[in-house]
Amino acid sequence: MINEVSQKADVDTQSAGMGAQDADPDAPAAHAAGPRAPSPGGQRDFNAFYTAHFRVLTLQLHAYVGDLTEAQDLVQEAFCRAYTRWDQVAGYDEPVAWIRRVAWNLATTRWRRQRRAAAYLLRQREQHEPGPNPDRVAVVQALRALPERQRRAVVLHHVADLSVAEIAAQEGVAEGTVKSWLHRGRTALAAGLSDVYKESRDG
Repeated sequence: MINEVSQKADVDTQSAGMGAQDADPDAPAAHAAGPRAPSPGGQRDFNAFYTAHFRVLTLQLHAYVGDLTEAQDLVQEAFCRAYTRWDQVAGYDEPVAWIRRVAWNLATTRWRRQRRAAAYLLRQREQHEPGPNPDRVAVVQALRALPERQRRAVVLHHVADLSVAEIAAQEGVAEGTVKSWLHRGRTALAAGLSDVYKESRDG
């Protein structure tokens, strides 16, 4: 029931932490009665769920947004929203799909609003840590060059291991559309990686 979970996540992402005058999904969630912790049994379930899925979801978001710190922040925020309604989220057929969708929605909104500022800050930030693996840099660079829908399809299929049918249900499109995105995305990705490696050899 990926589509149903995605719709619930879309609604919850829009409603959590947003007043009528402030539709900012990055704002802290606001609840009239304050955040509600899960029941004692739910708390144990949530802790186990968080431990089992946080790293995998972070890797998926990292492939999408291209920044590990930002990916960790987005996934953490999605888990925080799940925590305040865990007794409800835990009853979904695919709780991990709900959290991934919320994180994805947050990433898309943040990216569209802050990409100019983020690009500026990235240029200004000093790097004192050892650089990441060159192959990973090349893949992330090639992914970021893809159109958003193609990039999303490639990440969901090849990183999150979702089937074509599951991606189609989540995105609300026909399976043929997803196949087209994947075909175009893989073709462009291969060309992009070829260019990156060629530049590396020539340099």
